[in-house]
Amino acid sequence: MLEVVGDIWGYAETAVIVVTSNGSLTREGRAVLGRGVARQAAVRFSGLADKLGRLLAEQGSHVFDLGCGVVSFPVEETAWSLPDLRIIARSAEELRILVDQSGWRRIVVPRPGCGGGGLAWNDVRPLLTPWFDERFVVISQQQYF
Repeated sequence: MLEVVGDIWGYAETAVIVVTSNGSLTREGRAVLGRGVARQAAVRFSGLADKLGRLLAEQGSHVFDLGCGVVSFPVEETAWSLPDLRIIARSAEELRILVDQSGWRRIVVPRPGCGGGGLAWNDVRPLLTPWFDERFVVISQQQYF
């Protein structure tokens, strides 16, 4: 796993982009993509919240290939709960299985649960290392001061 600082969307043309997610649905059945990379993806790709919402309703909260080079990565039960290390560990395993099955060569992942979720990277990183090999780039957003 490679760790970098930068803009995740700079990789959009050359890699699969992972968006952290949760299991919440709106009354209309759309996934709640409320902040961070997930919100950015919902703005960039119309219909993304609808597609993920259908998958969540049918199969529960799991890693899904959403098309358009985007993959969901559950980190919390609901949009209003805190990130859960057990969910992140399960999602890392599911993502690795999907990557192996799909033959993807580059996958860019934001630090799961570490942005708006408030988890410490030192607590999350050990959950990813068993599953993320050299194909995975974990990106943190550049801070401007």
